[in-house]
Amino acid sequence: MRILRKIPLLVWILVAILLGILVGWAGQRTGSDVPVRIFATFGMVFSQLLGFAIPLIILGFIAPGIGSIGRGAGKLLGKAVALAYTSTILAGTMALLVALVLYPHILKGATVTAISDPSASLVKAYGVTVDANGVESLPFSLPPIMSVTTALILAFLLGLGMAGLSSTRMYDLAEDFRSIVEKFLSYIIIPLLPIYILSVFANMTYAGQVQHILKVFGKVFLMVIVLHWVFLVLVYCVAGATNRKSPFALLGHMMPAYLTALGTQSSAATIPVTLRSAKEAGVNPRIADFAIPLNANIHLAGSIITITSCSAAVVTMTHGHTPSFSSMIPLVLVLGVMMVAAPGVPGGAVMTAVGALQSILGFNPTMIALMIALYLAQDSFGTATNVTGDGALAKILERMSRKQLAQPNVAEEMADARAAEDATALAQSDIAAAGLDAVLATSVAKKAEKGKKARQVAPTDSADEPTH
Repeated sequence: MRILRKIPLLVWILVAILLGILVGWAGQRTGSDVPVRIFATFGMVFSQLLGFAIPLIILGFIAPGIGSIGRGAGKLLGKAVALAYTSTILAGTMALLVALVLYPHILKGATVTAISDPSASLVKAYGVTVDANGVESLPFSLPPIMSVTTALILAFLLGLGMAGLSSTRMYDLAEDFRSIVEKFLSYIIIPLLPIYILSVFANMTYAGQVQHILKVFGKVFLMVIVLHWVFLVLVYCVAGATNRKSPFALLGHMMPAYLTALGTQSSAATIPVTLRSAKEAGVNPRIADFAIPLNANIHLAGSIITITSCSAAVVTMTHGHTPSFSSMIPLVLVLGVMMVAAPGVPGGAVMTAVGALQSILGFNPTMIALMIALYLAQDSFGTATNVTGDGALAKILERMSRKQLAQPNVAEEMADARAAEDATALAQSDIAAAGLDAVLATSVAKKAEKGKKARQVAPTDSADEPTH
């Protein structure tokens, strides 16, 4: 079991896709839909569980995420958050514009109508009935405690309220709830996710749609990787221009962090390497120690590039045309806030975005599964882009905060004062000890002189004494 836990989620996703294709192909060859129907039944139950969890994920992560931003570092914190949000929004907007320009060409003929209308060709789960109007009736239902929109508004309200409260009791409660939801994700949702993706690909293969999906996978994957590097070059050009440094030299110093994130798939786990790389790139240690850990949690430019690109691809595939800019830009703006609260687990960003995809773009469970598969196929590259971009933002923040950096560091002044006091006390003790040593030396010398005189007098006295 421990060996299975060490296998990366990306490997499980790839295995699930291959097994799903194999199950669907075997069903086609044998003419039996029983294996596909079994997995479709699991997919139905899991999609209900996921729908129930989405409002909990939104409340559990966004509310304490916003609440924590209001605690701490004043103007410097405000500048860092504004930089991270601006970078994330610009990255998402860039990805959207590129998708709107390229998708009509690279995704031409990649329409998958079965995804937008599952009742048309996908195999139904056991127990599902369809009435005369084509409305499905599920044998198992787990309705969420509130709608996605309600959860978003409530999360924003609670987060802003906690940021303004002087008491920490509400924030501590929200943090405990966040831990519960994160364990629910880590131990239930994420481990079952590959089986859910297996069920979707088995059904699409059986329906004859997977060939289009695989073509889209390759094209979208390549476009996203190129966009990641275009973003990094642009943000480091800004950092280099504001600090009069070579952007490529700065980017070169951050490569250890990029390569580390490819393996860890976690911004938080890469913080030590990112911090060291940022300082080697010349970022002021005071800024680096503050900005790098903060940006690891709130700056997800690489993730929003992937989510925006993949969601636009899914819409293009399911509707036969690219989405409009006006329909997609609200998703980018909302994701910029939601990415602040994304959990630190593989696939956490896309799981946090599921609610926005459902409420803004109207994604159904099958579209969500396809979206998750597209995202996780390059999750490590998105994480690497996130942490590498953190170094550029830290350098820009250093330039914006040069007046604050010119002021003496209070903590360092206090440490210097304590060191000076200790040095003075030590010197005084040395002086006192030296003075005491001089007194002792004088006393010993006087006693030695008296003893010497006594020894010189003693033989003469003994010679004058009469003999008997």
